[in-house]
Amino acid sequence: MTKPISSLPNFTQALSELIAQPSISSTAESWDQGNASVIQLLAAWFEQLGFKIDVQPVPHTRNKFNLLATLGSGEGGLLLAGHSDTVPYDENRWQSDPFKIADQDNKFFGLGTCDMKGFFAFILQACKHLDLKNLKKPLYILATADEETTMAGARFFAEKQLIKPDVAVIGEPTSLVPVVMHKGHMSHRITVQGKSGHSSDPSKGVNAIEITYEVIGQLLQLKRDLSERFHHDAFAVPAPTLNLGAIKGGDNANRICGSCQLDLDLRSLPGMTDDEQILWLSDALAPLAQKYPARIKVTELHLSSPSFEQKKPSSLIDIAEEISGHKCCAVNYATEAPFIQQLGCQTIVLGPGSIEQAHQPNEYLAHSEIEKTDKLLLALINRYCF
Repeated sequence: MTKPISSLPNFTQALSELIAQPSISSTAESWDQGNASVIQLLAAWFEQLGFKIDVQPVPHTRNKFNLLATLGSGEGGLLLAGHSDTVPYDENRWQSDPFKIADQDNKFFGLGTCDMKGFFAFILQACKHLDLKNLKKPLYILATADEETTMAGARFFAEKQLIKPDVAVIGEPTSLVPVVMHKGHMSHRITVQGKSGHSSDPSKGVNAIEITYEVIGQLLQLKRDLSERFHHDAFAVPAPTLNLGAIKGGDNANRICGSCQLDLDLRSLPGMTDDEQILWLSDALAPLAQKYPARIKVTELHLSSPSFEQKKPSSLIDIAEEISGHKCCAVNYATEAPFIQQLGCQTIVLGPGSIEQAHQPNEYLAHSEIEKTDKLLLALINRYCF
C-alpha cells in the first residue's frame, strides 16, 4: 500500500500534503470518503524513519484503514494517537480551498489542520530529530478511521489488543492543556406510530405528533431530573445533558399524522453506564408505553461512546502538567480516549490547536503552536522511550 519517497517533508510540506488528501467521515454516504491516501502518506513517511508499518482494514466501513507504526521492541513505551478523518465542510463559508493550506496571518488554514491531521505532521518532525536507534522502549504511532462518526477505527483497535504501551497521548486540539476527563455520548431515535386519517374526524385516527408532544414532556422532565440529581464541578457544563436534536412527522396539514420521529442525545458524566441511561430513558417513557401500547419504539442511532476519566494518582498526569505547563482539565466533547484506555495504559488527551476551531469554517492552526508542540512531543518521547 505504500510507495517510497525520496525525502521527508518539513512541517509545512507534511501538513499541506495531509490536508490535500480528502478523508471526510459522515453518516451520509454522499459525503463519506475513504482514508487510504492519508494512511499511505503516513505509512511511507514513518517507514522511511525505520518504523514497522501495519495497515489494518477497519470492518464495516467504506474503505477505511487504521495505521499502526512501531519503532523499537519490548514492553511498555509511548503511544501517540489520533484520527485521520475530518468532518464535512460548508464550501460557502470557507474563504479558501479547504484542501489547500493557506498560510495567512501567522495561521495555517485548512480542513483538518487542528482536528487533527496537523498532529501527525508534528510527530513526523519530532521523530526526525531523535536518535531513534537508541530507544529503550517502543514508540507507537496510531492513525485511526471514522472518529468523527462511529469511532469504528478506535473500537476495532481496542478489540485487537495489539500493543500494551505504558501511556497514550491522543493529540486532539486541547490548546496543549492535558484533558483527563470527558463526557460520554449516546443517541437514540424515538419513533411514534400513530394511525393516519382525514383531519376532519380525529376519532378515526391516532395522531403521532400529539403522542410525541407527550413524549417530549416526559423527556424534558428527565432532563430536569438528571440536572438536579447529578453534578460534577470539573465540567463547564456540570450536569449530564439531554438534547432534543431533530423531529420529523406528518405529511400534510389536513391529515392525521401517522408517524413521527424524534432524535435525541445524552451526554453522561464519568461513572455513568450505558445501561443506566437506557433504564432512565425507558422509565421516563414507561407511562406512555402503557397508555399507547406498541406505538412507541426506541432505537439506537449509532454505537455509544463511553465517558472517559484518567484517575489520579497518575504519573502521566503529573508529567503532562509539568511538560505542558498547564493543569489538567475536563471537557464536554467526546474522544477516542476511552477506547485507547482499554489497552491498559494511562491515557490523556493533549494536542495543538483549539477545539473552538474544530468543525468550523476556516479551521486553522496557529504558527505559535509549532515550537510549543515540538518541545512537548520531544519531551514525552524522551521521557517514555529513552
